Amino acid sequence: MASFPPRVNEKEIVRSRTIGELLAPAAPFDKKCGRENWTVAFAPDGSYFAWSQGHRTVKLVPWSQCLKNFLLHGTKNITNSSSLRLPRQNSDGTQKNKPREHIIDCGDIVWSLAFGSSVPEKQSRCVNIEWHRFKFGQDQLLLATGLNNGRIKIWDAYTGKLLLNLVDHTEVVRDLTFAPDGSLILVSASRDKTLRVWDLKDDGNMMKVLRGHQNWVYSCAFSPDSSMLCSVGASKAVFLWNMDKYTMIRKLEGHHHDVVACDFSPDGALLATASYDTRVYIWDPHTGDILMEFGHLFPPPTPIFAGGANDRWVRSVSFSHDGLHIASLADDKMVRFWRIDEDYPVQVASLSNGLCCAFSTDGSVLAAGTHDGSVYFWATPRQIPSLQHLCRMSIRRVMPTQEVQELPIPSKVLEFLSYRI
Repeated sequence: MASFPPRVNEKEIVRSRTIGELLAPAAPFDKKCGRENWTVAFAPDGSYFAWSQGHRTVKLVPWSQCLKNFLLHGTKNITNSSSLRLPRQNSDGTQKNKPREHIIDCGDIVWSLAFGSSVPEKQSRCVNIEWHRFKFGQDQLLLATGLNNGRIKIWDAYTGKLLLNLVDHTEVVRDLTFAPDGSLILVSASRDKTLRVWDLKDDGNMMKVLRGHQNWVYSCAFSPDSSMLCSVGASKAVFLWNMDKYTMIRKLEGHHHDVVACDFSPDGALLATASYDTRVYIWDPHTGDILMEFGHLFPPPTPIFAGGANDRWVRSVSFSHDGLHIASLADDKMVRFWRIDEDYPVQVASLSNGLCCAFSTDGSVLAAGTHDGSVYFWATPRQIPSLQHLCRMSIRRVMPTQEVQELPIPSKVLEFLSYRI
């Protein structure tokens, strides 16, 4: 396993270009607590960008129009500025599927967001499908919000209307993720130490409770084919679940502190996890091996120091859609862009009090949320992928590690198609 600390001489590292900012409005006597932007999200089709502005508010903006505003008015955009106001949804519901800006009052502090889109051919997993309150069409786009009181609210992204109120968690809903296959299966991760599986095509029926975490669950993520789920949490926990049988596949061991974020690569061959131990690990989820380590503190801390308080806690990690880059956000006021085959960040950006980050649908922009409810955007590294990377991603989209290793091909070709330590 290779350890990749950041280089000391930052002159060698390219600074990321700022695209824009969405600054949250702040009243003179606004409370500091509750303003945090714990999550940002892009719609799967790139139509919307959503973030928690703090307190009870979630804002949705048409992403293409947001980019145009940055070009027309400069990088800074105060989100309550009337001069930069995006078109609002008409009350009569006309042009329903044309993206419009919405400001949603969720009724409690928002900790998590996730977009989900429907594929009508994907049948509900429930037994009784004769009658449902909602019939989701092909153009359906939903926004799920996880709240401080343990509730999950499901909204129509095009109209801003509340559709479902899911009640079962007993603590904060820390993360949400939809299955990428269009089934509208939603998984929630909570501080009540459980993950819950919901079928929104069955009017939000809770199908399964996944137990195994002994402490808070911080984050969860589906593999691209929806067959596997990763969940991470306090006490160094990284779990992999079979989402066809709802059973645990394995525990991944290697971190020395709470693990707070996770994300799969677009081909499902790699899994990135971020921890308060100052590290991001890249795993092979099919074997449990650590393939790469990206350190945020040099020299790398000992396990005892990594398990305690330091100013290099990694808060978030996200895989780019090119499968070649990941972004990490740490408490040292830095956002780092890494290549999966390089031992140092290829780009960096400054950010104070960052909490979360996510790549845009096309991978060209990274969005990051902060403690004060604002969002910052940067241009991401754009590089032509190698032939090896393209071949590797193509085959790994359909074959796990074990099947690739069993292919009757020369060893050199096998090595060419494999992610190696």
